[in-house]
Amino acid sequence: MLLSAFTIFVSAFLLFLVQPIVAKQILPWFGGSAAVWTTCLVFFQITLLLGYTYADFAVRRLVSRTQIRIHVALLVASVLVLPIVPGAFWKPAGDEDPVWLILGLLAATIGLPYFLLSTTSPLIQAWFARRHPGRSPYRLFALSNLASMLALLGYPFLLEPWTATKTQAWGWSAGYLLFVALCTAAAFASLRDRGSPSPADTPTSVIAEDTSPPTFKRQLLWCALAATGSVLLLAVSNHVTQNIASVPLLWIVPLALYLLTFILCFDGTGWYRREIFLGMLAGAVTVMAWTRADPDLTHELLLQIVVFCTGLFVACMFCHGELVRLKPAPRYLTRFYLMISLGGAAGSVVVGILAPLILPADFELGAALVGCALLLLWQVRREPAAFGVLALCAVLVSIGCVVWGVGEFYRGTLVASRNFYGVLRVQDAGVSESDRRRQLIHGTILHGKQYLAPEFRRQATSYYTAESGIGRLIESLHPRQQPLKVGVIGLGAGTIATFGAKGDTYRFYDINPGVIDLAQQNFTYLQDSDATIELALGDARLKLEHEPSQQFDVLAIDAFSSDAIPVHLLTKEAVQIYLKHMTPDGVIAFHVTNRYLELVPVVEGIAQELNLHALWIHDEGNDPLGNLSNWVLLATKPDRLTNPRLADAATPIVPRREWRVWTDDFNNLVQVLR
Repeated sequence: MLLSAFTIFVSAFLLFLVQPIVAKQILPWFGGSAAVWTTCLVFFQITLLLGYTYADFAVRRLVSRTQIRIHVALLVASVLVLPIVPGAFWKPAGDEDPVWLILGLLAATIGLPYFLLSTTSPLIQAWFARRHPGRSPYRLFALSNLASMLALLGYPFLLEPWTATKTQAWGWSAGYLLFVALCTAAAFASLRDRGSPSPADTPTSVIAEDTSPPTFKRQLLWCALAATGSVLLLAVSNHVTQNIASVPLLWIVPLALYLLTFILCFDGTGWYRREIFLGMLAGAVTVMAWTRADPDLTHELLLQIVVFCTGLFVACMFCHGELVRLKPAPRYLTRFYLMISLGGAAGSVVVGILAPLILPADFELGAALVGCALLLLWQVRREPAAFGVLALCAVLVSIGCVVWGVGEFYRGTLVASRNFYGVLRVQDAGVSESDRRRQLIHGTILHGKQYLAPEFRRQATSYYTAESGIGRLIESLHPRQQPLKVGVIGLGAGTIATFGAKGDTYRFYDINPGVIDLAQQNFTYLQDSDATIELALGDARLKLEHEPSQQFDVLAIDAFSSDAIPVHLLTKEAVQIYLKHMTPDGVIAFHVTNRYLELVPVVEGIAQELNLHALWIHDEGNDPLGNLSNWVLLATKPDRLTNPRLADAATPIVPRREWRVWTDDFNNLVQVLR
């Protein structure tokens, strides 16, 4: 029992520890998009399904010694792919499909080790049940989920802040070698002192089975319950991360809650009280659906996190609690886990791959809530009428909120598009002729607007007016005789191009082809500019790593999607790359306007580390065409920031020397939350 438990614990710990380790390694290569984590979850769920399929086949079709030989051979082969450090040749050039590139990268880097880790829990439980007939192996499943949750919760607090990413990968690889040894020992131990023969070793006619095989209907219900939990996990994760930042801390909270429900439900100590959770789920679905649809609640960060994390917990307790109620005899446990993993994989594919292709916006969360309410209604069909009334109310409210949310999304919308990098909308707003404006919205945040009246059409707006940090900077440089070369990371609507004068060159970098299309087709900033406009598709940091020095006079970093920040563009190493592309007296301008994160001290800390001079310009947005904005300017020469146009608008920066400098191996979002 001890060897089985320890092997399952180590395998589950490594299985979930590798997820943030490998995802964080590749996150900067794909623009820091929240979809990187979603795509990784698709891979993890599909590989888990393959692992459970293998376990089910091995237990049901192979004699014990053949099972062991094949499995040990695969374990030895998997060592050959270590360490789990992706090769640089996997970095995207800019025109690939990110989803398939990420899936291929993960398969080559961690595919076989992850596959074998995923087989461990069902295989060892089956071996345990064979050696100890009459003893339930299901508590070992709860133990595996406990190890998984410990790995997830330990990563952002105990490992990530103190250990370099590559060191994490090498440490994990060493842990995997320990797992290979343990699993090999457990495999051979399962052949000794068997309490009863394996089903695969015994003729069918000899086996006395007290329970009949699970019906197809029962297996379909297992799959539906698992798929509902998986869809809600990914949809809630997307909803939370797209508005703050795609980082391990925010990936892990929903996943840890998801795993916690597995632990509580499979522990066998009665945490799932059906009469309580049925009513709680009806209320949770209703509150989540309303919170998702009401536009007045969109930017209430604390409310959103509390509502959706609590709702996810309640929904997954229902899904996984019902699974435990319907679990089969130990003889069929590999088929049970296979159907759970099939549902999990199907749910992840729906959210991670199909939804971005089919739906114009992130409507899958609303659809998942409707599906959960319908599943609740089905499960209470034989319960007292009060449960049926609550479930029906949840169905009707969730459907109504989906309709409401879709209506709000399309109100005034001219164009809507969605891809790997998020949801984009072009909207027309304003009632009077002088106030008519066209807006680009990425996620839930305005990313540029243009007034349609001829007298305002060529004027800079939103975060880029003449009174903003970037506006003041470029205007302070225009009296020079020589033309300016300006780089901009993040195109948006192309508003910054309005500052371009004849002879100037403005080079825009954007990883999202959808942004480039909308900026060219629905706004006229690029066409109207007097400067020469250059557009570069791909992640700006990767592009700048490989380009010859651009000799920028100004480089603006403005690549936020919704309120989320691409952390890899805001590190010491990133600034060092930017500096290679600057003229000796060039200025780097960081746009750090954010509802939730205090980023000014982060940029100032990097400046201090690199001996740069920093100046913060806070614009209240008093210009009728503008919005509140914060820009931090960095320069190697202090005199570039002493121009009265800049100095007169400067706001003192309060240094936070107790904060560690952000690097590619370290960032601390908890510290900078407002």
